[in-house]
Amino acid sequence: MRDTLAILAADDIEMNLLMLRHMLDSLGDVEFLEARNGREALDILEKRPDVDVVLLDLEMPVMNGFETLERIRECDAYRDIPIIVITADASEVTRTLSMGANDFVAKPYNPEEVKMRVLNHARVKKLGELTRDMNVLLEEEVVKKTAALQKALDFSRKAEFEISLRLGRAAEFRDMETGMHIRRISELAKTLALLAGISQEESEILRHAAPLHDVGKIGIPDRILLKPEKLDDAEVQIMRTHTLIGATILSEADEFPVITAGRVVALQHHEKWDGSGYPFGLCGTGIHIFGRIVMIADIFDALTSQRPYKKAFPLEKALEIMKEGKGTFFDPGLLELFLDNLDVFLGIMDEFKDERWLGASETQDALDPYYLRDIPVF
Repeated sequence: MRDTLAILAADDIEMNLLMLRHMLDSLGDVEFLEARNGREALDILEKRPDVDVVLLDLEMPVMNGFETLERIRECDAYRDIPIIVITADASEVTRTLSMGANDFVAKPYNPEEVKMRVLNHARVKKLGELTRDMNVLLEEEVVKKTAALQKALDFSRKAEFEISLRLGRAAEFRDMETGMHIRRISELAKTLALLAGISQEESEILRHAAPLHDVGKIGIPDRILLKPEKLDDAEVQIMRTHTLIGATILSEADEFPVITAGRVVALQHHEKWDGSGYPFGLCGTGIHIFGRIVMIADIFDALTSQRPYKKAFPLEKALEIMKEGKGTFFDPGLLELFLDNLDVFLGIMDEFKDERWLGASETQDALDPYYLRDIPVF
């Protein structure tokens, strides 16, 4: 902010301008600008909108003080400059104040009064400028801090997603699944969530949480998880505990929305619409919508994707199986949404397809019960 005090005096009488200059020079570092009429005053203001105070005589040629006052108050660039009217007619004071003048000085001048009025109004103006400058600086700082906070938040979300992906990969690695499997589940789940009317933010959380659906397989013994034969009843019960193990792994993380959602998905993605699922036998809308969505995504991927131990089902057969599960295994409304938008989901499957599995038998019967044991429908 300038230390110099810029004062514009508009008066058509040279002696009055000399007197004002002499009075105001004692204020210190003063830049005294002179105008002989209102038009000259406006021309000066156009070049110098940083003037601190205007001393305005009312009786001037070309453009009088009243019109000058009106013009100044109409202009955004200098409408806030304090205007002190100089007049010998007390009847004009009320009129000029109503037009926007800040103060008045009566003729003949009292030098000390003029100086104090000018100084007071200049201080108020500079204080206002300082306040505006501070507000601008604060706003800029807020923008910077907000950007930094958003960057940190974005990084935190990316880190949380990366953690969920890697946890999901750890579980799938033990089960000989692929990284593309969890990417497909992730994108399928988010897309179905959006179609179901879930907000963009919540759908994105589900996208990040879906890879955690089978994280509990980390706790299943290899002799069961990797058993080449059909599991017996006791082994099936142990296999089903991966939902509870996953929920335990992801518990006590309420401050992390992705991990919290991942816990729901891990716990409920084997619950069935008719209540015959596990681990708690939940039914209908008692199953969290995230669990219902991931179940559809997981089963569709399991049916249509090749694994090291099985070939993919033909699309027609996979769709037939899923339709048979409508209202029993699957939320019927969500399944209808899925089927009505099948092309979208097939596009996701194609975008994140696996490399060819060299270990899969080309002659293996795709309907062999063992090769279906990882699919929740069976």
